[in-house]
Amino acid sequence: MATLEAAKQQAKTIYPILGLVSAAHLLNDSLQAVITASYPVLQEALSLTFTQLGFITFALYFTSSVIQPFVGAIADSRPSPFILPIGMFMAMLGMFGLGLAPAYWAILAAVLFVGVASAMFHPEGARIAYMAAGPRRGLAQSIFQVGGNIGSALAPLMTAYIFFPFGQKGAYWFILLAAVGLIIQIFVARWYGQQLQLMPTIVRRKEQKKVTSDERSGVKKSIFYVIVLVFARSWFSASIGTYFVFFLMEKFDLSIPNAQIYIFTYMGAGIIGTLLGGPLSDKYGRRNVILLSLLGTLPFALILPFSGLIAAYPLLFLLGLINHSSFSVTVVYVQEMMPGKVGMVSGLITGLAFGMGALGSMVLGILIDLTSISTVIVACSFMPLLGFIGFMLPPDKRQKSGAAHV
Repeated sequence: MATLEAAKQQAKTIYPILGLVSAAHLLNDSLQAVITASYPVLQEALSLTFTQLGFITFALYFTSSVIQPFVGAIADSRPSPFILPIGMFMAMLGMFGLGLAPAYWAILAAVLFVGVASAMFHPEGARIAYMAAGPRRGLAQSIFQVGGNIGSALAPLMTAYIFFPFGQKGAYWFILLAAVGLIIQIFVARWYGQQLQLMPTIVRRKEQKKVTSDERSGVKKSIFYVIVLVFARSWFSASIGTYFVFFLMEKFDLSIPNAQIYIFTYMGAGIIGTLLGGPLSDKYGRRNVILLSLLGTLPFALILPFSGLIAAYPLLFLLGLINHSSFSVTVVYVQEMMPGKVGMVSGLITGLAFGMGALGSMVLGILIDLTSISTVIVACSFMPLLGFIGFMLPPDKRQKSGAAHV
């Protein structure tokens, strides 16, 4: 009976759960965005260098990226639904610490709490989206990921309307957001637990398809190519999302709030791109959308550093739209290559995106201190050239049935 009910669940897309887990993703990533949103205020209040800002970003994203695959691998063999609300509670503690922090070391400590919370959420959140997807995995992953993109896109508005007027203690407002997220996570965790009882094959993975050594080698090569593409996408995003605001302030003498509106344009377009990417990949193929994501970005990326204030708006919009279109697609592409290890794969790819962005922020911050903001922004505009590696990816094998292991 449980197997029959499981089959029925896998045959349909459960939109209410996708909406809730996307909302949880929004709140989780908005708490992460608080860190970068506070940079202009923290830099002034604590006299931080660009290198220190880079290390703060590194601590946040590298922490989550390193832990995520391990969380996912453990959950593949022993799913733990209530790890979700526990992680949100840790993020709440991080917000409290950020508002209190008197020095650089205390900021790093608060950031570690938020990073670990993110690592606990993302693999299981992606698994829940996979479980609720039915036959529309690209769409489901887009709905899940777009919540995170909305949360990240709020960073410029947080800077302009919360940290700019309230200073460092503006972080206290986000404790309320964490409380809302905690309630949502408890509800989603209960649904997740019920699904695990209905679908024991999901946990035990008894019927995994055996693969040959050649197929295994092909999968490893494909994952390596995906890693290179995620590297290019993440470093380019780090240059825009973290440092382009300082480029605008230096080049055009803009105020912090006015400069942040440009970053919001990029991130807001990224929300649309993420939402469109999944359904497009369901129809036209994961590999094709991945190729479009980087190579389609290239001409606009090369023009952006030399544009004026008016032209920067449409350029940033197009860059956000195209660059983010593959964010959910790369996750699904690798999930379908390794259907018995959805948690580990989700943690690896999403964690890799965070980790590469963290490493990029740290390295770019150091390079800016050594050279100039303009030099680094221009150099990063060539990163999408690595998108040509996408031609080495094999065509994706989308499974038309809803039955799959998670």
